[in-house]
Amino acid sequence: MTKPETAVNQESPEAVIAGLINRARAAMMAFDNTNQDAIDDAVTSLAWSIYKPENARRLAELAVESTGLGNADDKVIKNQRKTFGTLRDLMRVKTTGVIEDLPELGLVKYAKPIGVVAAITPSTNPSATPVNKAMMALKGGNAVIIAPSPAGYAATVATVEGMRTELAKVGAPLDLVQIVPAPVDRERTKVLMKEADLIVCTGSQNNVRQAYSSGTPAIGVGAGNVPVIIDETADLTAAAQKITASKIFDNATSCSSENSVIIVDEVFDDAIGALQAAGGYMTSPAEGQRVVERLWIDGKLNRKVIAKDASVLADVFDLPSNASSARFFMVEETGIGPASPLSGEKLSLVLTIYRASDFAQAKSIAHDILEFQGKGHSLGLHTNLVERARELAEDMDVVRVLVNQAHTFANGGGFDTGLPFTLSMGCGSWGGNSISENLNYRHFINITHLVTSVDEDKPSEEDLFGKYWEKYGL
Repeated sequence: MTKPETAVNQESPEAVIAGLINRARAAMMAFDNTNQDAIDDAVTSLAWSIYKPENARRLAELAVESTGLGNADDKVIKNQRKTFGTLRDLMRVKTTGVIEDLPELGLVKYAKPIGVVAAITPSTNPSATPVNKAMMALKGGNAVIIAPSPAGYAATVATVEGMRTELAKVGAPLDLVQIVPAPVDRERTKVLMKEADLIVCTGSQNNVRQAYSSGTPAIGVGAGNVPVIIDETADLTAAAQKITASKIFDNATSCSSENSVIIVDEVFDDAIGALQAAGGYMTSPAEGQRVVERLWIDGKLNRKVIAKDASVLADVFDLPSNASSARFFMVEETGIGPASPLSGEKLSLVLTIYRASDFAQAKSIAHDILEFQGKGHSLGLHTNLVERARELAEDMDVVRVLVNQAHTFANGGGFDTGLPFTLSMGCGSWGGNSISENLNYRHFINITHLVTSVDEDKPSEEDLFGKYWEKYGL
């Protein structure tokens, strides 16, 4: 039977999770996870389960239908592009047995499974993220148990069923991939986090904090709130087109979607013109106030607005008829912090615009935005001066600085960048995370080091302390 257990299970959370864990461990025992070919066949089967065109479309439509977030056409692209890129990365690496031999150091490294992975997944990507994490988990020879967002449960169940169907084709144990049965609630997720060998958590910061406090090794992601600078040397048309394509993709559900654009004064008007030509609508001060009042209700993002089509937003914000064909909406802002909610993440087709006197002030504004929200995640720059990009990389507390790129398509891996494909972006200690890179296969393996003797490598005291003695004395 390829279908996971999806009926409402009334057993205690401990009993439900114990059953899943036991089946996962049994599947790992039955799986030939010392055979790279068997591992790669299983990983490829998971990729095909969502990449197959009819499956990519069906799961995309089900995701939008069940969550009300994003749009199906873009989710089809996400289901296929992210999966294809991740499969490319995974097929290029060895993850079992000897993965590195360093005779000059007397070291041989052996990769081994971590165990049962608890994958906490969000409603914004109820199909793509579960497959992405499952592929990485199985690449390490592990089993995975998915705890989806309750809002995305229907889509994730169908996704897990598809993965298990493809696993059956390659003769791999089906229980290498399982899902927490309904009702998925905080208690079941908490027990899963405690009993698994590794937690990989993408979603709310509450879930991330719970993962880190569970007592189980955990990898979480930080909050997104990407600011992007346009300086006076930028190709304004190209910048506007990239920002637009990225901002509108899947109705801004991605944590990598641009949330603020900071424009140097010298090119402010021309840059706004380029953004308008690309499909942006610039609100008046009164319209901008309505955007704020209707985007946040009692201090929380309005679910009737987030990740909705632009036409829906135009109606909700009561914008004039010429805004009905806009692709996204711009609101100029000067403030940053809790009293200025537009400076935070919006998960909607709303882009905050800041004016900076020069690059130095633009950098300062970006810093303050990230200090308020999104520290550690990423930052963008559109420029023709590479030294400015290097300055940002040296000075800003972010894991990624993207230069002249569309954030949503490059931040989580791209075919024209060196970042690995992922749907989970670590934000380092700045964002309260344990990793400062894109989640990838290396996070799903343990490594045994075989150590043998080599020629002694022991410098003299003079070699190590000589410069210190010269500067400060004995």
